[in-house]
Amino acid sequence: MSRDATGEEIKKAYRKLARKLHPDVNTAPGAGDEFKAVTHAYEVLSDPQKRRVYDTTGQENGTDNGFGGGFSGQGFGFQDIFDTFFGGAGGGRGPASRTRRGQDALINVRIDLKDAVFGTNKKIDVETAVVCPTCDGSCCQPGTSPRTCDICHGSGQVQRAVRSILGQVMTTAPCGSCQGFGTVIPDPCHECAGEGRVRSRRTLTIKVPAGVATGTRIQLSGQGEAGTAGGPQGDLYVEIRVNADPVFVRDGDDLHATLTVPMTAAALGTVISMDTFDGARDINIKPGTQSGEITTLKGLGVTHLRGYGRGDLLVHIQVETPQKLDADQEELLRQLAALRGEEFAEGRVGSGSTGVFAKLRDRLGNH
Repeated sequence: MSRDATGEEIKKAYRKLARKLHPDVNTAPGAGDEFKAVTHAYEVLSDPQKRRVYDTTGQENGTDNGFGGGFSGQGFGFQDIFDTFFGGAGGGRGPASRTRRGQDALINVRIDLKDAVFGTNKKIDVETAVVCPTCDGSCCQPGTSPRTCDICHGSGQVQRAVRSILGQVMTTAPCGSCQGFGTVIPDPCHECAGEGRVRSRRTLTIKVPAGVATGTRIQLSGQGEAGTAGGPQGDLYVEIRVNADPVFVRDGDDLHATLTVPMTAAALGTVISMDTFDGARDINIKPGTQSGEITTLKGLGVTHLRGYGRGDLLVHIQVETPQKLDADQEELLRQLAALRGEEFAEGRVGSGSTGVFAKLRDRLGNH
């Protein structure tokens, strides 16, 4: 019980001990004295002012109480008055177990975008604590075993009589010889130094489901750190990091790509083959296609992580204007401009109804 125990917690503990130690129900020698000590301790701890005085001075009302300086003077600290409730008068809790569950582990794994689209199996190297192969988690050198502690005789706890303002009370503390385990290990394992586990590198194959994104965590139960003294393993968490792709950009479960089309092909129309994660697909370029137009390929995006189906692949068309023309090409374009009456063409200024800026305007609205 900590120093910050609430009044309600103290009251519950007092009632439990009072029922056990009351002279009407407990005729054991010394039970009456323990009952008086517990009652007085409760009176102290349930009074905020008295509790504060004991905490700061170790003496009742801040003065010597006739017992050699109260709590502090006889080594009877604030924790001991709690032990009156939760250990000394109420009996021990038995030896502690050496076995502890291992800690969880977290590692980062990088995958390509295509693996996130379809899922994959990936081998990973993990360095964690594993059960000691020499002692098999017993913590003892092979051929030996733990021995019952000579001090606490296996209980893991020792009692001591403390003289205080509460009278002489018995307090319980973990045995210093065996650290509360009730046993000692005279011959600890040389390989693991008596811990029952060692560090080791191992290879695991994990299944990465389709649809994962950067930050997705995969839990592998029982694949984390091995516990001490043969304790169960913790869990291993694999956090996914998806590498940037040179062609496709992910937006949720949709994919975006840019297809650059020559000016002549955009003007005349054509069919262009484009590589996707599902193989080559034909993109129909209509005559007069403008930069910023989007062709949607249904169901060629990322697999939905939860549910069925896939997102879409959105192909953004970018019309490429030639930067360098030879004499013949330049003459042909001048002839085309003349035929279209565009020798002295003037640009049109306006909000427009299509194209990249129109889409940007529609997205932003009036903000």
